[in-house]
Amino acid sequence: MLAEEPQPVDPIPSHAEAKRRQGIFFVSVAVAAVSFAITAQMGLNDNFLANPPSLGGLGIDGFQKGLVEAARETCGITALLIFAVLAGMVERTIAFYAVAVFALGLGSYFWVYDYFWVVALSLVWSQGLHVWMPLPNSMMLSLAERGRTGYRLGQLQAVGAVASGIALVACWAMSVAGVSFRPMYVVAGLVALAGAFACLAIPRDLKAPGPRFVFRRKYGLYYLLCFLEGSRKQIFLAFAGFLLVKKYDTPLKDMILLMAAVQAINWMASPAIGRLIDRVGERPVLMTYSGCMVVFFVGYAFIPSRPVLWALFVLDNVLFSLGLALTTYVRKIAPASEHTPTLSMGVAMNHVAAVLVPLAGAFLWKYWGFRSAFLVGAAVAVAGVLAASKLPRGQPAPAWRHD
Repeated sequence: MLAEEPQPVDPIPSHAEAKRRQGIFFVSVAVAAVSFAITAQMGLNDNFLANPPSLGGLGIDGFQKGLVEAARETCGITALLIFAVLAGMVERTIAFYAVAVFALGLGSYFWVYDYFWVVALSLVWSQGLHVWMPLPNSMMLSLAERGRTGYRLGQLQAVGAVASGIALVACWAMSVAGVSFRPMYVVAGLVALAGAFACLAIPRDLKAPGPRFVFRRKYGLYYLLCFLEGSRKQIFLAFAGFLLVKKYDTPLKDMILLMAAVQAINWMASPAIGRLIDRVGERPVLMTYSGCMVVFFVGYAFIPSRPVLWALFVLDNVLFSLGLALTTYVRKIAPASEHTPTLSMGVAMNHVAAVLVPLAGAFLWKYWGFRSAFLVGAAVAVAGVLAASKLPRGQPAPAWRHD
């Protein structure tokens, strides 16, 4: 009996695999562009708001900063309503318009000279950003191979970290060259606009369309974790960097270097964190994350050393990567048709906290001092440890398979 001739291996990927690669590439390009722009905004923002007009800033206080953040974060709730109106539209189209609005609002900071316009334009770019926020993770969940979800999300975060590092280097170079804040915002807006056009190259049919809203009792623990994550994150975003600038006189160049250190560490660590989540599951990762936040917030409240606070600031930023575990958890509890609406509801829960916490923090800072705001953050982080302890141990099969 003659042996069968070995069949030649086709080096050309299948149509489906080619589409997967195309999707991963262009989602990554869009994420890189948005990461560049938002990191530039974050690197500039605290100095721009806190510095006096004589140094090119606006000279606002901690109370006003909290109000800006509270107003801006309402966009996380209205994003859910926008998704309802746009239900049925292809995700890449939603992504294009969202990133374009983000680019327009951020670039328009060039014309900001008073507090009113800071609030107004913050609402514009923030609305675009918050509509965009669940989309890259949702698209990557659809593109990722089974068993490699955390790894792919980690890769996506690493791409964002590289782009963020480039943004910070660019801002640092312009700062050293004497360029004022406003042209830097224009550069950030133009890069984001390029990311909007990259969205149009993402494949149209990543996933089947899902329902407009998903609010299920069985996802309650996910919603709670998102709410607590929003509370922790907003204490940090609204007040940690502002504390370093306002109370400890950290200059713009040093703030940019701190952010650059964060992005360099994230670039190296994010894929490893994704693999860690795939291996050990969400429970230990999220419990560790919240436990570290308790220590960091107490440190912000009571440690007067600027170098130590700088170190806390970097570590605090880096550990945000552990929040990827919230996204991988969605794949285990929800079918593919509910990924985007479930993630969007998580974003909304996150931003209910993101509105309330900066507002409460603004009053705490004004009437009881900055320490009170960070101690509230520590209490929320303790609640996060307790909530994460309710997650299942190990790596259970997706619950939706048994529905």
